Amino acid sequence: MHHASIRTADIHRAIAFYQQLGFTVTERFTTGYTLACWMEGLGGRIELIEIPEPKPAPDAFSDEHYVGYYHLSFDLTDKTPDLPSWLKDLETRFADAARQNPEQFQALKVLLEPMQQIIGDRVYEVAFIADADGLPLEFIRVVSAIEH
Repeated sequence: MHHASIRTADIHRAIAFYQQLGFTVTERFTTGYTLACWMEGLGGRIELIEIPEPKPAPDAFSDEHYVGYYHLSFDLTDKTPDLPSWLKDLETRFADAARQNPEQFQALKVLLEPMQQIIGDRVYEVAFIADADGLPLEFIRVVSAIEH
């Protein structure tokens, strides 16, 4: 996959959010009449596109009847020894950033605290947060393989 595209109400706020996750801007450009950029990090590339006169995004995480793209998922297996500590550090970084720059940042919204889930022959740690526009992001980490 080349990239996943995210429409945002405020590209500068979205860039700042994803930079806190470890993404860096690799290209800035315009698409039609609006600002856009590519960012790379956590093993992938995203495209942010600022939307003039944005409407609130549907609640893809909580609305059990929502149909459509649900979330981006980032594998942190090689980036952290455990998801709960990683998430606590991220919450601290966002709280500090919100105190220093409340116009740009807000406290991190955790949609699902880290929990373990068995998928196939593996045990994963899984957590969800909301991005700057409230869109769900999943963070997943392999804990172990299940022996048969």
